[in-house]
Amino acid sequence: MDRRLALAAALSLLPAVAAASGGEKKKGGGLAFLQIKSIVATIMRRNGSRGVVTVECGVDVPDDKLRALADASQPRLRAAYASFVGNYAASLAAAGVPDADYMAREMQHITDQVLGKKGAKFLVGTILIN
Repeated sequence: MDRRLALAAALSLLPAVAAASGGEKKKGGGLAFLQIKSIVATIMRRNGSRGVVTVECGVDVPDDKLRALADASQPRLRAAYASFVGNYAASLAAAGVPDADYMAREMQHITDQVLGKKGAKFLVGTILIN
């Protein structure tokens, strides 16, 4: 048998084996963690040019019912977070540094409002200014 044919046959089986072995892998966090796509807002730099603030975050929801609600509400959560980050970034001084503690507190409040009850913990991964 031709080795190239055997190699091609073996490689064609890899996607089926990978799908059957573990299913979908999460990028980070545990089973109760919902990762939110990066939130991005523009800022003014010291020299007058525009910069970008990027917030990587997620929500830890141990309760199964609340996690299902949070998962279904991800577009609403993301929109509320983006609105807050955009307004906060616009209020920063030209050379200002974001206050991560303040942002986390406010975004936790937003999380509780969108979900309608407490029980989900908002977590900040990184806040980058470029």
